[in-house]
Amino acid sequence: MEATEKKNACNSSEFRRSELSDTELEIVGQPYSISVLKVGYCLSQQDGSFRADGTISLLTGPRTILVDTGGPWDRDFLVKRLKDKRLDPGDISLVVGTHGHSDHVGNLGLFPAATIVVGCDISEGDRYLPNQLAEGQPYPIDEHVSIVPTPGHTGRDVSLLVKGTTMGTVLVAGDLFERCTDDDSWRELSENPAVQEVSRQEALRTSDVIIPGHGLPFRVHREEADGRSG
Repeated sequence: MEATEKKNACNSSEFRRSELSDTELEIVGQPYSISVLKVGYCLSQQDGSFRADGTISLLTGPRTILVDTGGPWDRDFLVKRLKDKRLDPGDISLVVGTHGHSDHVGNLGLFPAATIVVGCDISEGDRYLPNQLAEGQPYPIDEHVSIVPTPGHTGRDVSLLVKGTTMGTVLVAGDLFERCTDDDSWRELSENPAVQEVSRQEALRTSDVIIPGHGLPFRVHREEADGRSG
């Protein structure tokens, strides 16, 4: 394990997690690669308020997919970051809003031609597509990418599961996880902590890397957690 990961290791009852560095925001894969365009944050203020913005992630491959769009204040930033990737908003074929909070879906208006997912709603323009996300069933995009229900933070949260990267299976998780070291805080922000705990444990069981809603991506170490390997 790299030194940056050792320094930022964080533990849970069953799984050990280690935060990636801010130089590890490009995850290469076949056929999909993932770029974290913006690392989200949540910062408490002295007056009792907090400042927050959601992580924005881009998948490139057979389809060009954006997961969360940041807040409305990110509009110019997002257009520039897409341009850095030689993309225009019209090149995005699918936008997944992990849930309906303003710091995650504030720029949906940039993508009128894309298929739009917000929680368990999937639409193409004004046409809403049938799905069973609200009943707990995944919605496959292709054999490598699927939208999976991860409720708890809100009742209709979803995440994007990506297979075939050099780091293994990656879950772009929205606010299912606030950040790597969130065990002391996520319940305060959860509409249903019991349901979210189930979703979190399933994510830790099935993902090698998790991209949280308000922090750097982190690795999940399942074997190390039960003492079988170092």
